Amino acid sequence: MAVPAGRSFRYLEIGFPYKLESKKIDLPEYQGEPDEISIHKCKEAARQVEGPVIVEDTCLCFKALGGMPENGSWINSRQKANEPVQLFRGITEGHIVEPRGPRDFGWDPCFQPEGYDKTYAELPKEVKNTISHRYRALAAMSEHFSQTNNTSPESKKKKPQD
Repeated sequence: MAVPAGRSFRYLEIGFPYKLESKKIDLPEYQGEPDEISIHKCKEAARQVEGPVIVEDTCLCFKALGGMPENGSWINSRQKANEPVQLFRGITEGHIVEPRGPRDFGWDPCFQPEGYDKTYAELPKEVKNTISHRYRALAAMSEHFSQTNNTSPESKKKKPQD
């Protein structure tokens, strides 16, 4: 299963039932609703690599602008070109604050997750990586594939016919 190069899919390396291969592809910057954007990205990535893919789209939505009041990731997967896109969402509610902490990664310095007194940028990576929208979406996807594609040695044995 291919993933776009440079994306943060390392969370899937442990316990994910498929071998992941990073591919360098060029995806357009789609506009629209998060689900629509994710589906377009996934279909285009699958077309470019001619196979199954996992892509991610992250959005920051503002309650004041009529959007969701959280930080969300939409992880999409597609097993085969003719199968529908599956969406896995991860949402972390929080607040926009004055920037604090290192300013080297997106909106991390100004996003303070609900229940924390620090921004993403100020939190240790080990903490951020267990509460982030991206982690939650990846965990949901990994759980889905673990349940629907049992890869244990016992599951590969032929079962007797009734």
